[in-house]
Amino acid sequence: VTHSIPACIGNMTINSKQLDNESPVSIFAVNKCYVTVQDGTFFDGSGFAALAREGYKVRSDVNITLEFRTTAVHGVLLGVSSAKVDAIGLEIVNGKVLFHVNNGAGRITTTYEPRGTNSLCDGKWHKLQANKSKHHISLIIDGNLVQTDNPYIQSTSADTNNPIYVGGYPADVRQNCLTSKTSFHGCLRNLVLTKGQQAELFDFSRAFDLRGVFPHSCPGAEH
Repeated sequence: VTHSIPACIGNMTINSKQLDNESPVSIFAVNKCYVTVQDGTFFDGSGFAALAREGYKVRSDVNITLEFRTTAVHGVLLGVSSAKVDAIGLEIVNGKVLFHVNNGAGRITTTYEPRGTNSLCDGKWHKLQANKSKHHISLIIDGNLVQTDNPYIQSTSADTNNPIYVGGYPADVRQNCLTSKTSFHGCLRNLVLTKGQQAELFDFSRAFDLRGVFPHSCPGAEH
């Protein structure tokens, strides 16, 4: 077994002596246990998850679906970039969801603006779908569709070859399609990237770099 158990462990004793969980000598990727818990991955607002170490190739088409829950009005959701300008990015800025795509000719953005600033940042689960099909891009949030005309119709492929960063990204990494550096604070679940008929569900516990991210458990809804 090469990965950790997604669980809560308490009241451990060795030779009848109870271990002190409160003041460990060292600690890595261990969080408090929550009184109420939901499926999902908790992002504490300080870091990111890095997936697809060998690099993810967006190219002409990709469909991204995920669910998020947050009370913060700013936060990076996902970014895939390249050493050049080609990239895609998903972020929450001032309570709006922005989906940016650059196929090499220039960045285009489609923006979902809810009726109220906090209506997406209400601590409840929201469904997001971001679709790039050649030069067309669209966003569907909770069933509401927005899309943007792309003037660069000859440019159709985002030639990315970098990892997928979720919930933020390292300070020394460039993201050509994100405007925010603020790490996501909240919960994400059911992240799926689909190309054609190939759907890939990403398990955060198998990320090659996790900072401030706790897979498989979210604290119960904030009240």
